[in-house]
Amino acid sequence: MVQQTALTIALEQLRLAAEKLELDAGIHELLKKPKRTLIVSVTIKMDDCSIGVFNGCRVQHWDVRGPFKGGIRYHPDLTIDDVAALAMWMTWKCAIVDLPYGGAKGGIACDPKKMSQEELERLTRRYVSLIFDYLGPHRDIPAPDVYTNEQTMAWVMDTYSQLKGYSVPESVTGKPIEVGGSEGRVCAASLGLALCIREAAKLLKLNLKNAKVAVQGFGNVGYNAASIMHSLGCKIVAVSDSSGGIYCEDGINPSDVQAHKKKTGSVINYKNCRNITNEELLQTECDILIPAALQNQITGDNVDKIRAKIVAEGANGPTTPEADKALHEKGVCLIPDILANSGGVIVSYFEWVQNLTREHWPLAEVNAKLENKIVKAFYEVQKLSRKEESDMRTAALMLGVGRVAQAIKTLGLWP
Repeated sequence: MVQQTALTIALEQLRLAAEKLELDAGIHELLKKPKRTLIVSVTIKMDDCSIGVFNGCRVQHWDVRGPFKGGIRYHPDLTIDDVAALAMWMTWKCAIVDLPYGGAKGGIACDPKKMSQEELERLTRRYVSLIFDYLGPHRDIPAPDVYTNEQTMAWVMDTYSQLKGYSVPESVTGKPIEVGGSEGRVCAASLGLALCIREAAKLLKLNLKNAKVAVQGFGNVGYNAASIMHSLGCKIVAVSDSSGGIYCEDGINPSDVQAHKKKTGSVINYKNCRNITNEELLQTECDILIPAALQNQITGDNVDKIRAKIVAEGANGPTTPEADKALHEKGVCLIPDILANSGGVIVSYFEWVQNLTREHWPLAEVNAKLENKIVKAFYEVQKLSRKEESDMRTAALMLGVGRVAQAIKTLGLWP
């Protein structure tokens, strides 16, 4: 079976939502393509004094609800089609949780694991200088993504500010706290994910105390999600990273496994656990499965072996449309990525607001606002799902696409 790309999946999801919404054909066509795609050649001097040339891009999907918002990722396999799909998903995600943003995504095709800190800084600053005219706190606000972090965002902010001639902390989110970052930003995606799982468990009358959880991916989102679920009384029975996974029927402490990973480079070979593959992790007998690694992990080929009651998508696009349908028919509650992992962009929005007003909110306030926003969105999606007798992804897409389409209708086309 030919593996579907992120873009073919995103377009198929849009088609299904458009069909359900009976969307105007012109608006559907408009939403299939981004408003703007920037492709740049990022050239820097490498540490050995050679010239490195890297392909960079920024895709701005649609901004009818507000400025573009989306991450910057550094990955050797980055393609323009993947970035276009991610930008589209960001548009829907922002609309679902009712943020005044449109979707964007960007990145550079590079292998950051093989680059020094100095090379990454030069790469980031050059990239920002090339797309500077299309960035800004009221135009396009970047954030961290795969293989970028707080430090990367500090470089983005400083480069943008230097080119403007004054400090503009609201030009980027996901920054270190000392230069305008928000409390709670690092764990925001994971906390939002856990809150969605909590609400789904209530609906299913699933007691989280000793509920079995399996987490694929042990990066920022996966590790913090495992830690939060563990603090809620869940039993973390399996976790994995790119090297493989571990299974322990009695449960593991995520912080201890994280310490092991820092020491050895992987979660595998952890004490009193059995090594498993990532494929085996997905098929683990558990109550809650959190795919927080890569796209296209749950497919038509393995969906029959998924045994979880709740699947909460921490990664973007881990489930194919074919598998979506099969999980729904099996009665599995799937919380889609465009809702489940929206905590990151919600707290990014809070950071932007704090920067615009030059305020700094305490962690309790940030987390309370996050909880209010994501729980409200969860029940709006769930209510539409019941009304349409559909799975939650279809309902979430209908909600997001519908809000964007309505904004386009209201504004009209200019000129």
